[in-house]
Amino acid sequence: MKRITLFFFAAFSGVSLLSAQDPCYWQQHVDYTMDVNMDVKTFQYTGTQKLVYTNNSPDALNRVFYHLYYNAFQPGSEMDIRLQNIKDPDKRMMEDGKSRIAALSESEMGYLHAQSLTQDGQPVTFKEEGTILVVDLAKPIPAGGKTTLDMTFKGQLPLQIRRSGRNSKEGVALSMSQWYPKLSEYDFEGWHPNPYIAREFHGVWGNFDVKLTLDKDYTVGGSGYLQNPQEIGHGYETPGTTVKTKGKTLTWHFVAPNVHDFMWAADPDYIHDVLPMEDGPTLHFLYKNNPDFIENWKKFQPTTAEAMRFYSKNVGKYPYDQYSVIQGGDGGMEYAMSTLITGGREYGSLVGVMAHEMAHSWFQHILATNESEHAWMDEGFTSFISSLCMNEIMDQEKQNPFEGSYKGYYALVNSGLEMPQTTHADRYTTNFAYSIAAYSKGSIFLSQLGYVIGQDKLMETIHKYFDDFKFKHPTPNDIKRTAEKVSGMELNWYLTDWTMTTNTIDYGIKSVEAEGNKTRVSLERIGEMPMPIDILVVGEDGTQETYYIPLRMMFGEKDNPYPTLKRTVLDNWAWAYPTYEFTLDMPLEKVKAIVIDPSQLMADVDGENNVYQANP
Repeated sequence: MKRITLFFFAAFSGVSLLSAQDPCYWQQHVDYTMDVNMDVKTFQYTGTQKLVYTNNSPDALNRVFYHLYYNAFQPGSEMDIRLQNIKDPDKRMMEDGKSRIAALSESEMGYLHAQSLTQDGQPVTFKEEGTILVVDLAKPIPAGGKTTLDMTFKGQLPLQIRRSGRNSKEGVALSMSQWYPKLSEYDFEGWHPNPYIAREFHGVWGNFDVKLTLDKDYTVGGSGYLQNPQEIGHGYETPGTTVKTKGKTLTWHFVAPNVHDFMWAADPDYIHDVLPMEDGPTLHFLYKNNPDFIENWKKFQPTTAEAMRFYSKNVGKYPYDQYSVIQGGDGGMEYAMSTLITGGREYGSLVGVMAHEMAHSWFQHILATNESEHAWMDEGFTSFISSLCMNEIMDQEKQNPFEGSYKGYYALVNSGLEMPQTTHADRYTTNFAYSIAAYSKGSIFLSQLGYVIGQDKLMETIHKYFDDFKFKHPTPNDIKRTAEKVSGMELNWYLTDWTMTTNTIDYGIKSVEAEGNKTRVSLERIGEMPMPIDILVVGEDGTQETYYIPLRMMFGEKDNPYPTLKRTVLDNWAWAYPTYEFTLDMPLEKVKAIVIDPSQLMADVDGENNVYQANP
């Protein structure tokens, strides 16, 4: 495929019916108070949970749903069966070609069970359906009302297989994510009791007050602010003070305000480093005391601070006073105020996974999309901004930081496996199609939007999107409407074709012909997805100028992306017309090259027909 890159920008140092911009917008609220005891020898734990639920919806609710994620890690679960039947199973979850979940013994598998549950002191009826707890309430929760749900529960942490688990390959004892009975989200679409089959989540905004009691030798980190550092020690206490502990256990008390999840991890061999930022939060690093890890984990701490500054500058100020990077899990996974990442990596990989997971603090844990339905909004936007971040903090000097995303997207198109981005995350027929749609195509949604509206307008859109929708559940329509308000263009066509269809972009130079002392250029639209067109014309003497063809249905035009070059704005191109002609004010023999989209930010699936070059 022939692609000519001559320029790049330097501007950076399913449509939902009810959006978070709607004046009728509402969202539910939860307050969790939990007291948990963990047996580090059996990996079993018990807990109490007091949940105060505020029903801000216009509906009376007769039942609620909880997620019991650890029930997925049992032989015969939906996650296990899906793993055994999908064409390209996750290799981390397989061993010798077989499901690792299917091989779990009773003491190795996971579970999470409610033992008792009351509503405002009255017993309620509840039933487990795999990873979902269905609760018939004793009385309806009226619109605008509150109720208190008190639960006792027990759980068992499974062997480390996916995201959470015990005794990971790197020796981390406890990676406690998706560990507690978590209330399902109810929004304008209704309840979202998605079974835990493979991928993404959707949570209710609220406050967490969590007490964790476990062996005193274990160091704990995760979501929330530690309330009793002087009782705990382990590097959390004020420097220079003495910590005296009694007994064999410690109770760690964390408070996490205005989040929609709570994760913690613990290990007896964690090193705990603290890096206060003058212009940002305090950073915590917890990692294994392993000679193979220590050098890289020390080295990348100031780089983590650089990433925090980059995102706060280019998206919006990080709103919490703390962020923790913790070794654990099975790769990298974002959580409230923290992340779990595997630590045995080359330095560049360690920085890369940190940068990606930290970016999720904005695109998911501040801008909390329903990632089960719109995974491209959190994974894609995270990939976009983390690519820019890595290009800066690692001095990569890439002309196009998103080149990998475009390559991935083109591979997906050529594979014949592409499905619309509106596909539910669990419904993709292959992990390959899901990954490219969510990460690569989702990233291109923004980088290509910059091509459509201009790079400065793109960054202004991202800032406004953050300001308008932080601590909410934004929808695809919200990012589209934000871009429309910033740019003054109509962009429904862009959201529709890119996310709701598998239409592709393919424009070509059909012919270049002499017309007296001028040159007639004919273009053709081959793909079904419309786009505005930037054209670079290079003269035989090396002169360069650009031509811009607005898309009629945009009802607007972007500023000149190449201000040092002369630009001619041509008449707009209506989508229904398959061809378009215009005239260059120079003879054909003076034309050296004509290039459609020299930035290569338009995801044109056939670069061969984008370039005209005169015969030598």
